[in-house]
Amino acid sequence: METMDVLPLESNAVNPGPVDGSVLYDQDKHVSSAVWDGQERGALRCHEHTSKLDQWRLTSKQIELVEKAGFGHLRLIPAISLDNPLISALVERWRRETNTFHFNVGEMTVTLKDVALLLGLAIDGDPVIGITYTSCNAVCEKFLGKAPEPGYASGGMVKLSWLKEFFSECPEDGYVEQIERHTRAYLLYLLGSTIFSTTTGNKVPVMYLPLFGDFEQCGRYAWGAAALAFLYRALGNASLASQSTISGCLTLLQCWSYYHLNIGRPKLKHDPAHDCFPYVLRWKGKQIGPTANRDVVFYRKALDALKPCDVEWLPYRNMDSTNIPEYIRNSLNLGRSKTMLICFDKAERHLPDRCLRQCGMVQHIPEDVQPWQRKNRGVDGGVDLSAKMELELNEWMNRHISIVNGDESADEVEYLQWYLRITRKFVGRPISLSTEFQRTGLDPQQIESISKIRYIAHECLRGQVDSPVVPAGTTMTELGKRSRGKEKVRRRSFGKRKQKDEPMDCDEISEDDRSHFHGTVIKVDELSLDNTDLDGTPHLCGLDHEDPSELCVVSVDGGSVQLCTDPGNGEVHHLQQCGIVGTGSNVDQLYGAAQVDGSQLGYVPNGIDGGQACDEMKELHDSQYLNSMEEEVVDESQLSHVVGESNPQQTAAAAVQV
Repeated sequence: METMDVLPLESNAVNPGPVDGSVLYDQDKHVSSAVWDGQERGALRCHEHTSKLDQWRLTSKQIELVEKAGFGHLRLIPAISLDNPLISALVERWRRETNTFHFNVGEMTVTLKDVALLLGLAIDGDPVIGITYTSCNAVCEKFLGKAPEPGYASGGMVKLSWLKEFFSECPEDGYVEQIERHTRAYLLYLLGSTIFSTTTGNKVPVMYLPLFGDFEQCGRYAWGAAALAFLYRALGNASLASQSTISGCLTLLQCWSYYHLNIGRPKLKHDPAHDCFPYVLRWKGKQIGPTANRDVVFYRKALDALKPCDVEWLPYRNMDSTNIPEYIRNSLNLGRSKTMLICFDKAERHLPDRCLRQCGMVQHIPEDVQPWQRKNRGVDGGVDLSAKMELELNEWMNRHISIVNGDESADEVEYLQWYLRITRKFVGRPISLSTEFQRTGLDPQQIESISKIRYIAHECLRGQVDSPVVPAGTTMTELGKRSRGKEKVRRRSFGKRKQKDEPMDCDEISEDDRSHFHGTVIKVDELSLDNTDLDGTPHLCGLDHEDPSELCVVSVDGGSVQLCTDPGNGEVHHLQQCGIVGTGSNVDQLYGAAQVDGSQLGYVPNGIDGGQACDEMKELHDSQYLNSMEEEVVDESQLSHVVGESNPQQTAAAAVQV
C-alpha cells in the first residue's frame, strides 16, 4: 500500500474575514486581529462596584425620592457575580463600527428595549447632558452640603468610599434638606457603581449631581438611553487590542447574554416566575454550575461555533407585560428607533435596523453606517455640552419618527450571504487536537476514542475529497485492515437496551467484518459535508442483516440520499429521500424526512452554511418489525468543523464527550 501523508489542519488556510472590509474598516485595531496573531490578553478586568450597595440604609422618605428620580427599580437589583471570561469573549465580538456583536448567525446588540426591561430605567425623555467639572468642591458644597477632603477627590471625580462614609446613614428625623443631600449622595453612588462605573477605580464624576437637584425633573431624563450610550462606548474601547479593562453596566451586558445566548447561562435553583420586574431579577440567587476550563478560550470557541438553536431572538415574548410599569411599556417601541444615544460627552449610534430579528422581523441588508468620530468633549470645566452637540441632540429629538420597520419581502439568505462577506467569521484560530487535549486534560484512553471518532467521520467523507485524511498515529497495517469490507455503525433496538438512557452496544460480528470502531458508541451532533458531486459515492453505512430492527443503509445516488430498513426477510423498505441542496460556494445541507408505514422520522435542518447530515432524529416506529428505535443527539458531543473558504479536508474535532 502506498504511504499516505497525514494532512494537518493548516490554520493559515482559514480566512477569518472580513472578505469585504467596507463595514469593519477598523479590523487592524480590533482585538480579534491580535488574538489571531497569537497575542492573548486574557480576561478583561471588569469594573463594577456593587458589592457594598446593600450597606446603605435608606429611610422611607429617601426611598420615595429615589423612586421619584427614576431609580426605584435600579435600586432593587442585587450585586451579581460577573463572569469575566464570558464578558471578555463577548467584547471580542463587539464592533464599534456598527455598535453590534458580530456572531456567525448575524448581528445582535443590546437595544433600548433590553435596557428598559432588564434594568427598569426610562428610555424616553430628556437627554442626560449638562455642565462638566474639573473640580469637586463647589458642586459638592452646593448639592451635598460639604466638600470632600484632600485625597478623596481628583479632577471632577469623587471617591465612592467618601460618599458611603459620610452619607450612607440618614437620620430618620432629619430635616428636608438633610434628607435630600443624603439621597443625592446615594444616587451618585448608585450610578457610579452600576450604569456609569468607570475604569479609574472607585470614583464617579460629580457632573451628575446637578441633575439630582430637582428629583421630579430628574425622573424626566432618559437614564436608560444614557446607560446604553455609556455601555456602547465602554464596549468599543474594550474591543481595541490595546485595552485590558472594561466598565459600564456589565450586569446589563451579562444578563442580556443570559437571555439571548445559550452560552455560559447559569442554572437556576428553581424555575423563576415570569412576573419579576426588572428582568435582571430573574438571575437573583442563581446557582452556578461547574466552571472548570471556562476561560476566555472556552467561551471564544463556543461563540465561534454559535448555532441558530443557541440564540433566543425574542426572549421576553412570554413575559407577563402587566407587571411592566406603564411609562416603560409605552416606550418600548423606541427599541426600534435609529437614533443617537447621549450621555454627556458620549454620543453613540443606536442601530436596530442591523438586528431586526430581535424585533421579530425578517432581517434585510442594512444601510451603510457612516463613520463618525467619537470625541471626548468634557475636558474643560464649566462647559455646557449642549452647545457642542447640536447634531447629536437633534437626532435624539427625532427618535419617535425614526422607528425602523422590517421588509417582509426581504430574503434572509441573501442577507446572510452578504453578511458572511463583511463580518469576522472567527476570532480564535483553529488549533490542533494535541493542543486542545493538553488544555482540557484528557487521558490517553479518551484521546484514543476521539481519534476513532475522527477516523469514522473521515471515512464517511472519503468520497467527498480527493483522498482520505488519516488521523495522526495510524499505522499502514491498521489502514489495510480498516479498508477491507464495509464500515458499520450499528445500534440495537430499544428493547435490547439495558436502560433507555444507556449507550447501545453493537452485536458480535466476525473479525473480518468487524469495524475498528466496534464496541465504541458514537454520539455526534453534526457532520459537515463539502459541496461536492455525490454521483457514484459508495454507501456511507453498511447494513448487517442479522438484526431485523436495524436501520441504516444510506445510499447516495446523484443528488439524493436514501435511507432504508431491512426487516431480515429479504425485503428492503425504502424511506423518503433526503435532499441535498446548496448553491454557489455554500456547503450543502443534507436533510430530509423519512417515513415508514405512516410513522415519521423527523428532521431538523441546521444552519445556513454548514452541511448537516440529518441533524436530529426523533422517533421511528414500525409495529411489524420494530418495537422502538430512538436516535439521541447530545448537544455537548459534536465534531466541530471549519466551513466557508477553508480546506475541504478540514474536520476539526473539538468539544467531544465520550
